[in-house]
Amino acid sequence: MIFILPLLAVLLGYLIAKFLKPSSSTSFKLLLSFSGAYLLSVTVFELLPEVYENKGKEIGVFILLGLLFQIILEFISKGLEHGHMHHDPNSKQFPIMLLFSLGIHSLLEGFPLSESSHLLYGVAIHKIPVAAILSIFLFNSKLGKFKAALFLLLFALMTPIGSFLKIQFDFIQNYGAYINAVVIGVFLHISTTILFEASKDHKFNASKLCVIILGILLAYFM
Repeated sequence: MIFILPLLAVLLGYLIAKFLKPSSSTSFKLLLSFSGAYLLSVTVFELLPEVYENKGKEIGVFILLGLLFQIILEFISKGLEHGHMHHDPNSKQFPIMLLFSLGIHSLLEGFPLSESSHLLYGVAIHKIPVAAILSIFLFNSKLGKFKAALFLLLFALMTPIGSFLKIQFDFIQNYGAYINAVVIGVFLHISTTILFEASKDHKFNASKLCVIILGILLAYFM
């Protein structure tokens, strides 16, 4: 399941982009908010207590390093991880730096998935809107169908590859708590950015608040 579900999430995001054209729809933005709330809640309820259980104060350093690392990655990806796409669709050049940023992010996501089914669901839910936004960009770009398909395939494979590496290599497992701490920092940055970005005209959004509460409750009681 840890290998299949992230792939299915990317496929679902692609299908949503192809058939529903969701980039500006309210329901799509609510899905993004729900995914951010669920991912943040699972991180706080499960990952954070686990990494601090048998480690000292230095684990916080790795959490902050993960947060800073995600900021650097988003400088390259221009915020696609939390629902934004600002790359030039008219370029015919393969966006290798975008793939690098999303690939490293997705690889890191895969490391702790074997330890928590709740986190697996959270990452999968988060991948759906990201894959949809990425697909819309690729549809509108001038890369060509083959390059666009190759980009999506590589993006889809990175999270399962991360899970595979964690399971297969002992040295990764030996430093699992520190790697998970870095991933926590990544998740904290992404999820809080999704949740606390200002709404249009800074208006109160009751629907967004409701889906955020739903995401938190679902993560707590599952």
